[in-house]
Amino acid sequence: MHMKVKEVVDVLNLKVFSGHDGLDNSIIGGYTSDLLSDVMGNAPAGAVWITLQTHVNVMAVATLKDLSAVILVKGLEPEANTLQQSNKEGIPILGTNLQAFEISGLLYNLINKK
Repeated sequence: MHMKVKEVVDVLNLKVFSGHDGLDNSIIGGYTSDLLSDVMGNAPAGAVWITLQTHVNVMAVATLKDLSAVILVKGLEPEANTLQQSNKEGIPILGTNLQAFEISGLLYNLINKK
């Protein structure tokens, strides 16, 4: 059984910035990278993308790769046009104050516990 985005939000205490329509998206894994070309080439569909990138191109990549959600690290917040695109695409943008290393480990353990 796949985990839902809203379960990850609850367990990892993430902030939901936008894309509330996608909180029921299923998650198959995660991918951590700040390089958009790396994510485009390697992130699997259904993954949660962990990044510090906040600009609208994040949503272009998330949509192209059919990702389940994006987690912004270190207390970063998405730009206004990124929020708008997230709502339009139904791909949630989530936030945490944790570093990428920390949230990646927590997400990995959570997904692999199910």
